[in-house]
Amino acid sequence: MAVSNPQIVLFGDSIFQGTADVSSGFSLQAALQADVLRRLDVVNRGFSGYNTSNALSILPQVFAPPSPGGPELRYLKFILFGANDACVQLPTNFQHVPIDRYKENLTRIITHPIITAHKPKIFLVTPPPLDQIRVTVLDRANGHPAAARQTKRSAAYSETVRQVAAEHPGVTLIDLCKAIMDRAIEKTPGFDPTKGPALGDPEGGVRGYLEHLLPDGLHLSAESYRIFYDLIRPHVVAEWAGTRDEDRVGFVLPDWREAPWLDEDAHLKGKSL
Repeated sequence: MAVSNPQIVLFGDSIFQGTADVSSGFSLQAALQADVLRRLDVVNRGFSGYNTSNALSILPQVFAPPSPGGPELRYLKFILFGANDACVQLPTNFQHVPIDRYKENLTRIITHPIITAHKPKIFLVTPPPLDQIRVTVLDRANGHPAAARQTKRSAAYSETVRQVAAEHPGVTLIDLCKAIMDRAIEKTPGFDPTKGPALGDPEGGVRGYLEHLLPDGLHLSAESYRIFYDLIRPHVVAEWAGTRDEDRVGFVLPDWREAPWLDEDAHLKGKSL
């Protein structure tokens, strides 16, 4: 029977779909795969435009129950939905999911029988912050009567993710929203978040460094994906990071120095044939 590597699954919307993009010179998915090569497979299941209701409807088509020879969903999953659920109800947009149902949907995803059967480590990711100032310009140019997303509403959906993670022991929170906003505040001279609206909020009128972190007001720049990567990486390399032989601990198939088919003398000397 063929050997299947355990999987890390990135299940979410366009934010996860974009982790495969290499055009900026950095791909979160590729960087993560390099870290876990020969130990785990990083599987991208990002679906641009999807909300949590869409995610629930396709979940049985995306994930199979455990089976002999099938992949083990060890780090199923990193879950990132919410940017689309938080959309404003407009005649030109139908992605909105009310926040109470959003919370219920997230709970149903992480407790779905197909998922729990794998007994995976589950990570809930907060949607990134929103630069409504930039989003408004682009949305109106694309035919919307107003911004399809709003800073305060998006922040409320991120807070809901924090609540769901806190209510489910064993679920780990990855606070992408906070990490990106912290970087934006740090890089925006003179901005005091305690004295007014958040960066990107039209009430304050200041985009600040969000301009570099969220180029279109919603999706991540390469710098933001690096921030995201730094949040994820420690969780998936913890099993072998810092061990004596971390360059080969946890391999699904053995390192050449430990392979059973090697000549015994070559094996003992640590030399390749």
